[in-house]
Amino acid sequence: MTIECPTPHHEDEIVLLGHGAGGRLSAELLDSLILPSFGEAGGPLEDAALLPGRPDLVMSTDSFVVSPLFFPGGDIGSLAVHGTVNDLAMRGAWPLALSVSLIVEEGLPLSELRAVAASLGKAAQDAGVPVVTGDTKVVGRGAADRLFVNTTGVGQRQAPLCPSAASARAGDAVLLSGPIGLHGTTVLSTREGLGFESDIASDSRPLHRLVRALAPLGTAVHVLRDPTRGGLAAALNEIARDSSVAVEIEEYAVPVPEAVASACDLLGLDPLVVANEGCLVAFVDPAVAGDALAAMRSMPEGAQAARIGEVVPDGPRGRVTLRTLVGARRIVDMPLGEQLPRIC
Repeated sequence: MTIECPTPHHEDEIVLLGHGAGGRLSAELLDSLILPSFGEAGGPLEDAALLPGRPDLVMSTDSFVVSPLFFPGGDIGSLAVHGTVNDLAMRGAWPLALSVSLIVEEGLPLSELRAVAASLGKAAQDAGVPVVTGDTKVVGRGAADRLFVNTTGVGQRQAPLCPSAASARAGDAVLLSGPIGLHGTTVLSTREGLGFESDIASDSRPLHRLVRALAPLGTAVHVLRDPTRGGLAAALNEIARDSSVAVEIEEYAVPVPEAVASACDLLGLDPLVVANEGCLVAFVDPAVAGDALAAMRSMPEGAQAARIGEVVPDGPRGRVTLRTLVGARRIVDMPLGEQLPRIC
């Protein structure tokens, strides 16, 4: 009898949870498999795309698989609206219309589905964007985890805003509209019963009105990005890579709520990689940094806006560094995979 060794199993031959984390594994999956299938060339991967032949119109689509469905500060319904509206806003666009698709697992209580639908509708109404089309599918027990939501949004750019992840320049001021880490730690704490959710809530909210406040600064606003999956670390690394610049941020200037810092210390997490759903990072011409901060702080969504760093002219291109409280510098890497799964 001949015994043969089975073919070795390699992790890179299957999809891993980390492939959906927005970090290095996500980028590898896109670059090696998904984008080549569509005939896409390399280039910046924006939060939303300009429509071919209609550069005044912007489109974005996203799917939401957050677990649990309900958490302090939001739920999967409002999160879906806010996430899509914000992706449009990061290209300087005002939302015009949304589509909503639901994939519902058999056995989901109708009361929960009703609550999600009502929350989604209210979030869209509050954002001033109509839901104009959609679809609903029901799958068998075990074929999905309770409820998944897909949303697609179309928006109109607010001239003269034209932000892009590839437009950061040497000398740019790096601004952050508010505290980081609230969404990720809230969802994780609620899911695992850690108790931190009694002190914090998700920052999930729409940011298009905050972006509109920046519109008078026009082309001096070079980059807008909402640091969702992969947190601030992923967002800054994507910008540094796509703009081929070096970014340095100051640890003392990054607003991290005390409860978030405590949760991250306990769990061994870096607040820079924890997901957010209600803040943005902006790269602006240093000459208008003060005006940009004032505009952001004039809105409730940007009341705690801060200048956290700059694009340094002499640093290694594509690298993000953090100047620590003691004056040392450390590299802020792109997250590898999923530290906090099912966050959005």
